[in-house]
Amino acid sequence: MNRGQIVSVIITSKNEGRIISRLIKSIKSQTYEFKEVILVDNYSVDKTVKIAKKMGVKVYSFGPERSAQRNFGAKKALGEYLLFLDADMELTINVLKDCVEICYKDKKIGGVVIPEVSIAHTFWEKVKAYERSFYNESGDEVTDAARFFKKEAFVKVGGYDETITGPEDWDLPERIKKIGFKMGRVTVTIYHHERISNPFILAKKKFYYALSLNKYLQKHKINAFSAKTIYFLRPVFYKHWEKLLAHPALALGMILMFTLELLGGGLGYFVGRFKK
Repeated sequence: MNRGQIVSVIITSKNEGRIISRLIKSIKSQTYEFKEVILVDNYSVDKTVKIAKKMGVKVYSFGPERSAQRNFGAKKALGEYLLFLDADMELTINVLKDCVEICYKDKKIGGVVIPEVSIAHTFWEKVKAYERSFYNESGDEVTDAARFFKKEAFVKVGGYDETITGPEDWDLPERIKKIGFKMGRVTVTIYHHERISNPFILAKKKFYYALSLNKYLQKHKINAFSAKTIYFLRPVFYKHWEKLLAHPALALGMILMFTLELLGGGLGYFVGRFKK
């Protein structure tokens, strides 16, 4: 492995002063030495920027959305690799090392999927953690989305589509694959500190993300009624049916959560189509 290859870790934030230091500490504690940390902040009014600067992070203010923030950060990045993170995440110690190694071993890899493990406290956070555990069994081609990329591949496809918010995490890897790269997958994990007090928060988020869903579906010729959009059509749950029986309370909570998310997402999808 060429140990001189820099990984540019790009964080997007807005008013994340309470938690941003946790993520930055986990990046700085990585076993991989060659890295830089860039925070692209969407004009926070709390102490997010002050904390990040104090911790030696390169900070920029830019908006209006996550895709635009990420693309801006990529333009400022010095690294041969790009890792995009949200403020509520935390890296386990070997994430950067393992991602660089898999790309070095296989030159055809343009992006890397890193499994996410939820850190949960409330019941609904535990339900979300339960859902993620299905995807992490052996990977899931329906939901897996890379967040670590070779900058070469990222630049060739023009980065994130700034007209899409939410599905952009699926859209970018799919475009990279279409130009001849493939996606790799590591076993090291990212901790995702869930912040879910009730399932209506998720339904509201799905509504917002689904406003641009039709653009993504048309772009990739995906049916609106598919496993990408309808949770109950995802094979991963039926392949591991024994987990549903083993945790009935969580399974019922997940069914309710999915129902509310589908209602929110479905409404957002139709609103987005009519706005177009």
